[in-house]
Amino acid sequence: MSLVNQSRKTNLFIILGGIFLTNAILAEIIGVKIFSAEKSLGFEPVNWLFFGEYLLDFNLTAGAVIWPVVFITTDIINEYFGKKGVRQISFLTAGLIAYSFIVISLVTLLTPADFWLEVNSEGPDGTPFNISFAFNTIFRQGLGIILGSLTAFLLGQLIDVYVFQKLRAVTGAKMIWLRATGSTLVSQFIDSFVVLGIAFYVFGNWSIEQIIAVGIINYIYKFLVAIILTPLLYLGHGLIDRYLGQELAENMMKEASSDRSFI
Repeated sequence: MSLVNQSRKTNLFIILGGIFLTNAILAEIIGVKIFSAEKSLGFEPVNWLFFGEYLLDFNLTAGAVIWPVVFITTDIINEYFGKKGVRQISFLTAGLIAYSFIVISLVTLLTPADFWLEVNSEGPDGTPFNISFAFNTIFRQGLGIILGSLTAFLLGQLIDVYVFQKLRAVTGAKMIWLRATGSTLVSQFIDSFVVLGIAFYVFGNWSIEQIIAVGIINYIYKFLVAIILTPLLYLGHGLIDRYLGQELAENMMKEASSDRSFI
């Protein structure tokens, strides 16, 4: 491989890895906020009854907003760098997410400066406000959520790359939408329930019914977004092919598709 081609290949992996890392870590950090999708769009909550007892509304974690970017980036990395590329970036990201949680936990233990508490002692409407309590409450996450999130992330990534390569063996270089959407739908089904099961059933006090109800909503959102964002996958594929050149792109995709093992 020429130096120019090697440079383009390396640059592509760095760019895709950067996009993947940034969005995955951000999604984990902002995921502590739960928002109402209906109210954010100006609608009233649907208030569906699930199992005749639990209300089923479109309440999602804020991290779900940008998580689809991780879907697309995973599929593109898989397309050009195969299982090895996805595995490398996934384990690196998991390590950095764990590092981020450790640093955040340590920071919440620091004693706040008096002037910082004073200048932020009132909210916009003049009500008393404890910014240190708010900071710690927002950024501190329980052990269950951290373990559930990391386990679901790694398991989802391994399943995604495996299903992607299996579908590619059937479709060849054609039907990018099928292997990308298919792998996402399978992996995110597992991800949606694993994180909730570990965080709120094993380490929490949620019932199985609550896990299923919230998991269904999260999966419906991911299912719809995976389909809606399919054109962006083709756009990214086209731009990358143009950057790499047809010959290099085809060689990379051929090499990426050769390994279809699970791990």
